[in-house]
Amino acid sequence: MKCRSLTLLVFVGLAAGCSGATNPTPSNGATNPTSSNGATSTISGVGSAAVSAGPISNAAPDTPVAGAQGRVPQFLVECPYSHSGADDPIVFPGQPGASHMHVFFGNDTANASSTYESLLAGRSQCDQQLDTASYWAPALLDRGTVLTPVKSVAYYRPGEGIDPTSVKPYPPGLKIVAGNAAAFEPQSSGVVAWTCGTGVARDTTPPACPSARPLRMLVTFPDCWDGVNVDSADHHSHMAYSSRGACPASHPVAVPQLQFSVVYRFSGDPGGLSLASGPLTTGHADFFNAWNQDKLTSEIILCIHRLVICGVTSGRK
Repeated sequence: MKCRSLTLLVFVGLAAGCSGATNPTPSNGATNPTSSNGATSTISGVGSAAVSAGPISNAAPDTPVAGAQGRVPQFLVECPYSHSGADDPIVFPGQPGASHMHVFFGNDTANASSTYESLLAGRSQCDQQLDTASYWAPALLDRGTVLTPVKSVAYYRPGEGIDPTSVKPYPPGLKIVAGNAAAFEPQSSGVVAWTCGTGVARDTTPPACPSARPLRMLVTFPDCWDGVNVDSADHHSHMAYSSRGACPASHPVAVPQLQFSVVYRFSGDPGGLSLASGPLTTGHADFFNAWNQDKLTSEIILCIHRLVICGVTSGRK
């Protein structure tokens, strides 16, 4: 099957079906990332002019942009649950057991000591095996018992109102944290939301889901990069959310807006649920880019730049 443009009928299939090109020249030119905070990378035509990251607010996107599938160009990657651990290679690098319990997806080697190089050499559990990035989120508990998730789905799309042709690949080794692990009030549903199956409804707390449409958590990542740093001391300041279809001057590089969904085999009364990070208000997720860079660039060119929907996913367990 071939993927179709947004001006035609929506193609329902696998993201891999859109990736016919091989080994395109990467458009971002990023090289030699390191795993330390504040490490730098450059993007062609941006690095020297980019403004250094400064403090940013926790402002949500303009609207909860994780709407119905098939409305914006995208590619997606589905990954089964890989493993759990009290590790966080972004917030607590090199400190095994220092974090609350996380559930990991994607790269099966991910642990507290992971680096860009180690992840790139690892093996992907995803349906797109050239996606050797690592994704993780706090474990969900039901009355203190950890619930093993079914899978994750990573949707890569342009931010709300962003010109799709302006979207650049993530630099190698980029680290992003979305959501607030210390929040004690509900976060914006444009950043952390709960829903049943692939429904369009977005709640700030888990709804009671029917068994045919189990619970999932959806975290929307910032989509504007400062053009220099692959990490920052607070793990947030090098990234920002776009607003009104534009990135701020301090973070001028539009990158894909990752919408990361974790699917659980849970339905019914959510009253006993909590997260390993604390109450349900502490929802968040982490992304450590270790994609094969040529493949990532190819997906962006063939799907996002060409306004193509390269796959949707079902709400089935």
